[in-house]
Amino acid sequence: MTAAAWTAEYAGANGRRRAWRELMLGDHGVLRKLYDNSHEVAPGKLWRSYQPSPSDLERWKARGVRTVVNLRGDKPSGYLFLEQEACARLGLDLVALRAWSREAPPREFIHAARDLFNRIEYPALIHCKSGADRAGLMATLFLFLHEGRPLDKAMEQLSFRYGHVRQGKTGVIDAAFDAYMAHARGRGVALDDVDAFFDWVDGAYDPARIKQQFRGTLWGRIVSDLVLRRE
Repeated sequence: MTAAAWTAEYAGANGRRRAWRELMLGDHGVLRKLYDNSHEVAPGKLWRSYQPSPSDLERWKARGVRTVVNLRGDKPSGYLFLEQEACARLGLDLVALRAWSREAPPREFIHAARDLFNRIEYPALIHCKSGADRAGLMATLFLFLHEGRPLDKAMEQLSFRYGHVRQGKTGVIDAAFDAYMAHARGRGVALDDVDAFFDWVDGAYDPARIKQQFRGTLWGRIVSDLVLRRE
């Protein structure tokens, strides 16, 4: 289905009601009204959050945000329709960069993230569905790649404080960074050395092997998959 075709599905009155049902019920937007998992990552530069509604985007616009980075990708959906429409109306630049919560970050994604940080206009908002795992991954990469924060400190963005459960399947993200830090420490490499990190990413890094070897805990999988229902 073309972009124009699926957008047309939501353009009418019935389609718009369907889009709102998808956002608020199917996508758990009602729960996000009860718990605001939005946080500042870098003062005046970057915030992290969950899937925003049009009214959320209006508030982000009022706070000065110029770019919205959608980590869920561009899969046709009612919530994406509403987000695209609101960003166009508000003059916000909407950028899609798909991330994964149950995969070690692909090499291509890590390079794309660095390129994105270097070209977007700030202040910016990054979001996934719940603001926990993919937003935590991207916030970690931002602080490390763009702000020069040591990787172990940047990884504080991957915390249960934000709803991230490293003991569940989503902990494979942590495992990927842990693998690099073990590599760097074994060679006496500083954890803020971005060039050394990319040498490892483009060389020894094996995302498939890290995922295969990663083992979470039973309770972690229950919390992340059944209770929190991570995407």
